[in-house]
Amino acid sequence: MKLIKKLRWQILFIILALIVIGVLLWGGQTESQTVLVPENTPEPVTGGVYAEGVVGSLKRLNPLLAVYNPVDKDAASLLFSSLVRFDSKGLPQPDLAESWGISRDGEVYNFSMRRDAVWHDGAPVTSQDVVFTIELLRSEEFPARSDLKAFWGEVEVQVLDEHNLQFRLPEAFAPFLDYLNFGILPAHLLADLTPAKIVDDEFNIQPVGSGPYQFNTLLTQEGEITGVVLKKFPDYYGEEVYLEEFIFKYYQDALSAWEAYQAEEIQGIAEVTSEILPQALDDPNLNLYTGRLPELSLVFLNLDNPKVPFFQEAEIRHALLSGLNRQKMVDSILNGQGVIADGPIFPKTWAYNDNLNRYDYEPEKAIETLKKAGYTFPAEGGDVRAKTQEGEENILLEFTLLYPDDEEHAAIAKSIQENWADLGVSVSLEALPYPELISEYLDTRLYEAALIDINLSQTPDPDPYPFWHQTQTSGGQNYAMWNDRQASEYLEQARIVVDPNERTRMYLNFQVRFVDQMPALPLFYPMYTYGVSNDVKGVRIGPLFEPADRLVTVSDWYLYSELDQKTTTPEE
Repeated sequence: MKLIKKLRWQILFIILALIVIGVLLWGGQTESQTVLVPENTPEPVTGGVYAEGVVGSLKRLNPLLAVYNPVDKDAASLLFSSLVRFDSKGLPQPDLAESWGISRDGEVYNFSMRRDAVWHDGAPVTSQDVVFTIELLRSEEFPARSDLKAFWGEVEVQVLDEHNLQFRLPEAFAPFLDYLNFGILPAHLLADLTPAKIVDDEFNIQPVGSGPYQFNTLLTQEGEITGVVLKKFPDYYGEEVYLEEFIFKYYQDALSAWEAYQAEEIQGIAEVTSEILPQALDDPNLNLYTGRLPELSLVFLNLDNPKVPFFQEAEIRHALLSGLNRQKMVDSILNGQGVIADGPIFPKTWAYNDNLNRYDYEPEKAIETLKKAGYTFPAEGGDVRAKTQEGEENILLEFTLLYPDDEEHAAIAKSIQENWADLGVSVSLEALPYPELISEYLDTRLYEAALIDINLSQTPDPDPYPFWHQTQTSGGQNYAMWNDRQASEYLEQARIVVDPNERTRMYLNFQVRFVDQMPALPLFYPMYTYGVSNDVKGVRIGPLFEPADRLVTVSDWYLYSELDQKTTTPEE
């Protein structure tokens, strides 16, 4: 199967300002004066222990296996390095790879690796480690995701020397760098083990990586692992961290983590959920940091279902979106932890179009749109009737909205139902377990409308192809059945062009087309809230591609600082 047809997405975001006191000499003075100038800027110094509470339990600190347990991913992100990393805009940055080049046809990638990177046991990191890790991802004995096995099964990897390697793709695939964002494993420690044995090897709880922190010890209580202690790795090739130790402590639920914070057992809470958000907001000593999660909540409309022919009309889809009070949903149901969505590409990323038409909550405008489209509103009240051709049966503007069977989605679905009832649109609600909703209704296209969340964790490259390209209407993830040639051409070109500016242009055009046609109704991007004691300085987070991304600026975090006085001699 060609790479261009791979389905990569699955269902399911301060340093004190420098203050310098300038002294101007007046009155015709000609000689210079020495003036003491206090510099109030804190200078971070190494030292201190930071402990963070995480809900869950440790399984394996192996970056290839941590994807199945987000709790493991947090520690693994500090223990291991990857060839490339991505910034908050989704742009690739050097990590173990210091540079790379791409052939004009987009099929060959050459990477040059850092020569100063070493494993925590002192062994050098080499290109053989990269190849070994990829071979694990390919192995049928290793429990990697099936899409990754298939992908790497079609890519040729060649070691050029100890620090250079080459990837050959069967065809151009611009999102390729996205697939290199995995932690590299040490071949010199694991190559003698079979892939199956690596899964249960002691390495998974006493790992050796190449990241800014190295494994120190496990915390246990009554035979259960309650935490993991990481210590600063002095030979890390990247920016030196200030915190000497970084400790993750595990708790059963958010309330337990909150109680541990109040008892001063931890200084941070990995996720401030809605359950503890009110208390967290009232704590003057806890700083809250918020970042956009890599998720999109939206309403899929089946554009190819003959039972709801009105969904095929863009005007109706626009009216339905204008009739949704999305901000009220965010405020009342998500406790403000969400951002209104405009389309399928995340805001503040390199591919996002910031000049799109926005659809505010305007129910009067929505009703006018329905009337202009030929829909009638009975004088005595009641449901809107769809326009019909002469001799055809008059059809009510009504349909069934499926939604995941949980409290939050139920509240959102109820709000949607009420909003659309104000437009005269009759909506029946049906709750389903998430797996059943996907397999029995979306995959089979046997639905009318569905409230769903798209989870794009670990995919910084936007690549909207799997959900919106016309070839994916059959057997793919184009659940809306949007068969639009113009949009599909933009997505095709964006997958094969090497020039980043051209890719950007293709995605900007795609978003304009998406908003013009609105094949599905974007609701909001949920937010992630992170709590850290104000004793810890330098903490900041941006948009997240996975919760562990809150830790990417850990090299800026510090507990201790020195305030210096400097003497300056102003010039004449």
